[in-house]
Amino acid sequence: MTLSRRKLIALIGGGTIVAATAPLAAIATRTPRTATLPWAAAGVETEPRRRALSYALLAPNPHNRQPWLVDLRTEGEVTLYADPARMLPVTDPMNRQITLGLGGFLELMRMAASHGGRRVTITPFPEGEDAAGLDARPVARAVFVADAGVAPDPLFAQVMQRRSNKEPYDTARAVPASALGVIGAAVSGGFGGTVEMAAVAELRALTHAALKLEFTTARTLQESIDLFRIGGAEVDANPDGIDFSGPMFEVMGATGLFTRENAADPGSASFGAALDMIDGNANSAMGFVWLTTPGNSRAEQLAAGADWLRVNLALTGLGLAVQPMSQALQEFPEMAELYAGVHAALAPDGGTVQMLGRIGYGSEVPPSPRWPLETRIL
Repeated sequence: MTLSRRKLIALIGGGTIVAATAPLAAIATRTPRTATLPWAAAGVETEPRRRALSYALLAPNPHNRQPWLVDLRTEGEVTLYADPARMLPVTDPMNRQITLGLGGFLELMRMAASHGGRRVTITPFPEGEDAAGLDARPVARAVFVADAGVAPDPLFAQVMQRRSNKEPYDTARAVPASALGVIGAAVSGGFGGTVEMAAVAELRALTHAALKLEFTTARTLQESIDLFRIGGAEVDANPDGIDFSGPMFEVMGATGLFTRENAADPGSASFGAALDMIDGNANSAMGFVWLTTPGNSRAEQLAAGADWLRVNLALTGLGLAVQPMSQALQEFPEMAELYAGVHAALAPDGGTVQMLGRIGYGSEVPPSPRWPLETRIL
């Protein structure tokens, strides 16, 4: 996020601190130094599995938890596990969203391997699964085989430009209806979308209500706050969770205007500013896309995660931005009414809505922080 000096001063209290002083000016220029290096390292590895994995770890995932761990001890295979330390037990009590993230990881691994002349056969949950949550059993086993005839996936061309864009979108610029056909053709499961403004208005209201509910429920808000990384030094130290870097957050963090404590205080300026951001994001949606599955098995969740990655890449190819807006799909008790409402609207004939996101034309944003590949190998 970049801000003008005038806007920065306004945002941090209109004179509460003097942003023009030399120390604060220096603080405002801080940026993460190592957290985005895995993006530059993608594809540098020469061993086929490690090369594919160097791209896979760039996949979208909930709260940027990066919940993947891989075992490479069997030649030609990758066994994927869920990292138990990276769950979201309050907002994702059955680990459905985490499983979606793991599905995106597997799909990006497969796509990258196809560009290296390798066919990948993936077996989901080879030792069984538990609907109540992920456990110590493998999420998937993938076998790599050299195959000169494997067709490279064309969506892979968009991997390095893909972002989850959490900024407001351009409400003066309509999304063409033809975009939905392109996106739908990229996925294998149930896909829906709308750019019709009456329907968009209804989904804006629904997603806004769900965002506000998650934010104003103390225990669900605290789960996010515990994952705040405020300023470049924190982001470098823990390149997962929710990234608050850039000039505004560097200065606000250094001066105590933005802390985890005041972020949790409904009476604080930080809390009010976050509510304003929720309004701005939800109300700038210029379309919505969603994914559904007939049931809600772990294999279906992995497949939906693979499709969500493909939706992201197809949108990137069209010059469009996307942000997950799936709070109404979360299974914690307070969300039950909105959960039922979004399913009635988007899956009236039954099934499970696995993902919902807003789309539009957005500003350029930097890549999300990532842990290096070596930290994700068992």
